[in-house]
Amino acid sequence: MSLLVVGLSHRTAPVGVLERAALTGEVPTRLLHDAAATSTVAEAALLNTCNRIELYADVDKFHAGVAELSLLLAHHSGVDLEELTSHLYVHYEDRAVHHLFSVACGLDSMVVGEGQILGQLRDALAKAQDEHTAGRGLNELFQQALRVGKRAHSETGIDKAGQSLVTFGLEQVAAGAGEIAGKRALVVGAGSMSSLAAATLVRSGVTDLLIANRTPARAERLVEILGPDVARTLDLAKVPQALADVDLVISCTGAAGVVVRAEDVAAAVALRTSPQPLALLDLAMPRDVDHAVHELDGALLVDLESLSHAHAASPGAGDVDEVTRIVSDEVTAFGAAQRAARIAPTVVALRAMASDVVAAELGRLDSRLPDLDERSRAEITQTVRRVVDKLLHAPTVRVKQLAAEPGGASYADALRELFDLDPAAVHAVSGTPVGGRPQPSGGGTR
Repeated sequence: MSLLVVGLSHRTAPVGVLERAALTGEVPTRLLHDAAATSTVAEAALLNTCNRIELYADVDKFHAGVAELSLLLAHHSGVDLEELTSHLYVHYEDRAVHHLFSVACGLDSMVVGEGQILGQLRDALAKAQDEHTAGRGLNELFQQALRVGKRAHSETGIDKAGQSLVTFGLEQVAAGAGEIAGKRALVVGAGSMSSLAAATLVRSGVTDLLIANRTPARAERLVEILGPDVARTLDLAKVPQALADVDLVISCTGAAGVVVRAEDVAAAVALRTSPQPLALLDLAMPRDVDHAVHELDGALLVDLESLSHAHAASPGAGDVDEVTRIVSDEVTAFGAAQRAARIAPTVVALRAMASDVVAAELGRLDSRLPDLDERSRAEITQTVRRVVDKLLHAPTVRVKQLAAEPGGASYADALRELFDLDPAAVHAVSGTPVGGRPQPSGGGTR
């Protein structure tokens, strides 16, 4: 597999560009299918979060792959290609694997060490499998990335180094609007991020919580989980009126437009008697809360843009050297395993050819010595096979070792040339048609 990553994130693009490039509704599915349908791509997966959009693809041509995937990102995001290109990053082969493993460990997150990315990676793989755009290569890669992420969290203190985006956001809210405990809160949305926010609020001491969602049933399920003594549902249409009755609003929906308007916040602030500002934490991309709320007296808006600035200005998220070492070691091991796997079909084909030669020669022996007794025939057969096995043992073991090193693919080519192996026989072992590439499938473990 020749892995290519083309994407943009909070590290390379300002929030305004990320907001315009955000993929919502059915757009991610269409982008995924269009990527997999390009002439250079055999498999494709899309990691689409509030602060990153990344296409992962198994490609047969680097430059053509970069061009096609960049064009698709521009087309589906609606951002002009020339503007988008200045914010895109590209990683290829081992560097692409390193990037994915770093993402899985939380090293590339807005809040270093956050664990939500593991669930987002799992969802990205499941989506690619459901849409039949991921095959064996991406399945193995993403499964390994998930294992590396779990290892980093279990073997190091990366969990202490960072927090979830929700926790970090609430810390910023508390710094500007007072402690979270005892506040009346409203959560708009009932997806994974909103559910995490609601649960975090309850753990932080919020005892009066409203949940509003476009689909009331999802809000009701979340209330059942949190407990009706703490949480209640709210009709989404009544959110503007409810703003005056709460101290904190967290919004994270998939809406394409503004959910909380500046004029509604201004009206709510005018009715408040608390000396603390009305706090709003906007975790959505594109944004849910009108950016103009930043200019309102009596309101505190914390959004992804301000969170990015706050985290960049922090003294550091802790020591991540150990996780960096784990990522480096895992990338090396994964690359070696992949390179060794590529030569396995050639080794199997070589041994199969040797077995055919032995069988043919023993058949000729039978025709020349038809009166040979069974005991002698068995001894000769065993001797010939043992000689062939011993002759092949050292070169096949050594070629596997050499193939695991960078540039090891050339040893498989040399083996095929030296023994004049039929390409069809090698491809038959790997399941790849001659002159073609394996087609994506929805198989694999989630």
